[in-house]
Parts: sequence; C-alpha cells; structure tokens
Amino acid sequence: MLELYQSEGCPHCTKVRETLSTLGVSYVAHNPRLPGNMGGDVTNEVTREELAAAGDDQIPYLVDTDRGVTMYGSDAIVEYITDHYE
Repeated sequence: MLELYQSEGCPHCTKVRETLSTLGVSYVAHNPRLPGNMGGDVTNEVTREELAAAGDDQIPYLVDTDRGVTMYGSDAIVEYITDHYE
C-alpha cells in the first residue's frame, strides 16, 4: 500500500498525485496541514506526528508499506512510482 503525506495546495504534491492518477495507482492520502499552507498550520496532529517521526517535517513524503520504502522529494517519488508501478 502506498501512503502519501501531502497538502492539496502544494505543487510538488500535485506532481506526485498526478503521476499516481495517470498510472492508476491506488494510495492513501494524509493531509497534515491546511491546503495551500505547506509550512504552516497543522490540521491533523496524528498525521503531523507520523510525518515528524519519519525524520523530517517535509512533504511530499511517500511510504510504500509493501516494499518497506520511504522517501521525500517529488522528483524522487515520481521516479520511484514510475519504476515500480508503471
């Protein structure tokens, strides 16, 4: 299962979501912040704590539970998704 920590207003997150949609890959989205507020108000403390526990408070953040892979950065995530789910 893929889990994406993201914000609706973040252009980097949009890039990842569009890739997932184009490839028809199912995922669970976690929204730790207000849309359009990449560095601001926390709206979901649970997902915010999960994100921080991973090592950095940065989005987008992908968790592939099936492969035990976690990563930050839209370009790296898009490359990973394309390589493993295309």
